[in-house]
Amino acid sequence: MREILGRRRVTRWARRTAALTCATRWRWPVVPGVETRTPPWRPSRQLRQAVGAARGNGSGRRAAATMACSCPLPDCAVPGAHPLDPPLLAATTDARMVRWWWTNRPGAALLLATGGRAPCALSLPLEAGVGALEACDRLGLRTGPVLATPTRVALLVRPYDLAELGELLYARDWVPSSLRFHGEGGYVPLPPTQLPAGPVRWLRPPEGDVPYLPSTEPLLDVLVDAGTAAPDGGDRLAH
Repeated sequence: MREILGRRRVTRWARRTAALTCATRWRWPVVPGVETRTPPWRPSRQLRQAVGAARGNGSGRRAAATMACSCPLPDCAVPGAHPLDPPLLAATTDARMVRWWWTNRPGAALLLATGGRAPCALSLPLEAGVGALEACDRLGLRTGPVLATPTRVALLVRPYDLAELGELLYARDWVPSSLRFHGEGGYVPLPPTQLPAGPVRWLRPPEGDVPYLPSTEPLLDVLVDAGTAAPDGGDRLAH
């Protein structure tokens, strides 16, 4: 379990262990994503700046210079954090399939396919997401599992469909573009996935065999308020 929580050095089989826990203990459908690798090219200026800003110092530029997405796109929008082969639709809770995937590709990203019967997620830029968690604590709002990438914080919530989400958003005058909704057909990377900018980690790890998942409605106002002050991420989808 410690490998999942990110409190121990990530070993060769840490992602396989985490994937099997997700699939067999929590019944969350997972699929392997792309891997990170040493790029044969010089990273774009935009990528170096984005990683540097996320890290807050020069170490981000060094990380971007040594790690990049293994997919064929030279300027991947979500490096190290998206499905490719197999596709997202292949996500499963079958232990044999999950073990086979990560035995053959131990460095593959661990992706949770959101929606359906699986958790959905709400995410904000890193600073805004931390602020939202603090606001939830002050208001006594219980959160479920929460993960952080080098650039964003994602709160896992009960499954919702587009109709339910549409009603919740319609009731609000405005929703910031920095707040993203990961529902059916979407995904989020899970620990201990390693992105070019740094690791994915649990801020609040799942607890028990059936992790608690809050509904979206009581959290939404807090996330909207926190996201209002967050800069727009533009058209580049970062995890």
